[in-house]
Amino acid sequence: MDVKIQSIKFDADQKLVEFINTKVSKLQRFSDAIIGAEVFLKIENTQEEENKSVGVKLLIPGNDLFVERNAKKFEEGLDECIDVLKRQVKKHKEKQRGI
Repeated sequence: MDVKIQSIKFDADQKLVEFINTKVSKLQRFSDAIIGAEVFLKIENTQEEENKSVGVKLLIPGNDLFVERNAKKFEEGLDECIDVLKRQVKKHKEKQRGI
């Protein structure tokens, strides 16, 4: 699976990039139709603690799935996104089968 990571207005360190690649590639287990993923990392200019924004777009033929979450850390936001995407991929797969 091809994973593209875009960190907006900052450079993501190698440890974060490896974490993202590991987590996102695990979604491949739930569907063989996943072509790739785009991950967007952004730091919001707010006074709130949850100022890290993570967006994940899964590229699936016919229907792309997108989830965005805010969290204190990028890792927490990515974990939340992955949990939601797991459910979405399962639902998408059931729709494809006609269940």
